[in-house]
Amino acid sequence: MAQIKIKFSYDFNRLSSDFERRFDDIFRISNQRISFSKRRWSPQIDVYETPDEIILLAEIAGVDQNNLEVEVGRRFVRIFGKRSETPVLKNASFKLAEIRYGEFERLLSFSVPVDMDSIAASYANGFLNIRLKKLIENRVHKIPIK
Repeated sequence: MAQIKIKFSYDFNRLSSDFERRFDDIFRISNQRISFSKRRWSPQIDVYETPDEIILLAEIAGVDQNNLEVEVGRRFVRIFGKRSETPVLKNASFKLAEIRYGEFERLLSFSVPVDMDSIAASYANGFLNIRLKKLIENRVHKIPIK
């Protein structure tokens, strides 16, 4: 059974500065021609929650599980990796090129902390499914008085 690499991190500021740098890179004007395989792309993600957990579903078809990593902090998830370009016949020319290849990254933050000891991730049919249990803080416990 293959494993999904999950890293744990408590330093959201480091990720935030990395994110800002990458955002700046996207909008930097360059005279160089960008190839299809070198552009960054962002997978589409659905995020929904129940009273007890947050569920993420990322569409990452064609990404080898060995090229996929998930980093989790108390209030964020970072999904990153790389989709390798599929070989094209030598005598073929593109008429339409919509599929993105190369590195990708998504950084999502949450309004509630998650329990870093209760994370489940699976990858099947081109979808990465991550389930994060909410960490209940400041829960009020009523104690019976005898």
